Amino acid sequence: MQIDKKDIRSLSKEQLRDFFVSQGDKAFRGNQVYEWLWNKGAHSFEDMSNLSLATREMLDANFVINHIKVDSMQISTDGTIKNGVKLHDGLIVESVLIPTETRTTACVSSQVGCSLDCEFCATARLKRMRNLNPDEIYDQVLTIDQQSRQNHGHPLSNIVFMGMGEPLMNYNNVQAAIEKITSEEGLGMSPKRITVSTSGLPKMIKKLADDGVKFKLAVSLHSAIEETRNRIMPFTKSFPLTDLRDALQYWYSKTKSRVTYEYVIWRDINDDKASIDALVKFCKYVPCKVNLIEYNPIDDGEFQQADERATNSYIAALEKNDITVVVRRSRGKDIDAACGQLANKS
Repeated sequence: MQIDKKDIRSLSKEQLRDFFVSQGDKAFRGNQVYEWLWNKGAHSFEDMSNLSLATREMLDANFVINHIKVDSMQISTDGTIKNGVKLHDGLIVESVLIPTETRTTACVSSQVGCSLDCEFCATARLKRMRNLNPDEIYDQVLTIDQQSRQNHGHPLSNIVFMGMGEPLMNYNNVQAAIEKITSEEGLGMSPKRITVSTSGLPKMIKKLADDGVKFKLAVSLHSAIEETRNRIMPFTKSFPLTDLRDALQYWYSKTKSRVTYEYVIWRDINDDKASIDALVKFCKYVPCKVNLIEYNPIDDGEFQQADERATNSYIAALEKNDITVVVRRSRGKDIDAACGQLANKS
C-alpha cells in the first residue's frame, strides 16, 4: 500500500525535532533538516549531504518536498525574466524578475487565478483554483534570487506581491511566507524591501495594521471616483472608498508607514480633470506616494493606455500638491512580462 506522504515543509522546526526524537534520533537533526529546507532551498532529501544515507532514506519514506519547477522561462532584451511556475499538482502561476541598474525585484503570485473581477486584469479572467502555500510563495522568491545572482551578478533586493491573486485573500499563507523570507533561518530579507499590493479590502488592511506588519502596503486604486472605480473593479461595490479611506487612516495611525497607490490611466476612463482632482483629494487623507503605471492592453477593448498628456497632467497636479509621484514603465514588453495584476497572459 502506498503511503500518502506529507510535505515536510508544512512542519515547524519544533515538529521536525519531535519527529526525529520519535524515531529514536537526536532532536538537532530537525534543525539540520530545517536549514536545508529553508536556508539552503534543498529540492530533495538527497541534497542533504550532512545527513547519513539511512536518515535521508527514512525521510524519503515518510515525506515529500513539493518544490516548484520553472516550467517555462522567457528573458527579455531588458533583462526581465518571466517564469511559468509549475506547482506540485500541475497548476501554473507566474513570477517575474524585474531588473534595474541598481536592484532586482521579484514579482510573485499568491493564488492560482483570482476571485476578484477587475475588468482590466487578465488574471481576473482565470477562475481561482486555490491559494498558494507558504512554501510555494517562498520558492518563487528563492528561484528569482538565484536568477538574479546568475543573470545580474547580485542577490534579489525587493519583493512585490503583485502577481496572480489577491494577497489579502490568502492572508495567513502570505504572512507565513513573509515570515520565512525575512527570517535569518530563511532568506534574511528586510521586510522594508517587501510590498504587498491589495485591490483594497478594508477589513484585511486593518488586520495588517493590528498584526503590526513591517512590510509596505500598496493599493490598486485606479480611480478615486466611486462610480468609476465600481465600473472597472466591480467587487469594490462592497468596499466603498469611504471604508478604504478609514482603513488606510487606521493603517497609518498604527504603522506610521505611508501607502503607495498603484494607478493606471486609461483613455476615456480616468484621464479627465475630475479624476485627477479626485485622486489629489484622496491622497491627502494619509501620507502616500503614487505610482502611475504604464498599461499593457489585454485586448482591443475599452481599456487602452492614455496618452502622455494625461500622464503629464496627473504628474503636474500631484507635484503641485507635494504628493510624491513616480511613473512605472512596463518592462519585458517583448516577452509579455508585465507584472501580475496588469499582466498580459500568453
